[in-house]
Amino acid sequence: MNPKRILLVEDSPRDTEMTIDAFQQYHLANEIVALRDGAEALDYLNRRGAYADRAEGNPAVILLDLKMPRVDGLEVLRQIKADARLRVIPVVVMTSSREEQDLVQSYQLGVNAYVVKPLEFHAFIEAIKVVGAFWALLNEPPPRELPPAP
Repeated sequence: MNPKRILLVEDSPRDTEMTIDAFQQYHLANEIVALRDGAEALDYLNRRGAYADRAEGNPAVILLDLKMPRVDGLEVLRQIKADARLRVIPVVVMTSSREEQDLVQSYQLGVNAYVVKPLEFHAFIEAIKVVGAFWALLNEPPPRELPPAP
């Protein structure tokens, strides 16, 4: 069985470091791939550019920030859910945005969960623990090849 890989797409070095630390503290993932923006995420998922030679297979879950440079999280989500190869990957938006428009648009685009990042350090770590435990340990990812929908 392949390790359950988590793709973390976050432009804040501080939030990236805290997220990785939280996962490591709770032994929630065998592998975390951290990327800095939506353009890198799309290259990674589509195995192009710097990621053309990455190992095959999709992550078990994508933790996606919304407010990022180059390509924002909503556009990444839009492209993931429009692609038959990628749309089955669970996407969890993890953002500091409390804007209702971001929440509504995320769900309209097919997000699996929307988590507002707590500002307080211990609450942030606890939120990561809960999200990670569910998506990396409890949720069963889809098989590599899904049969066509009936």
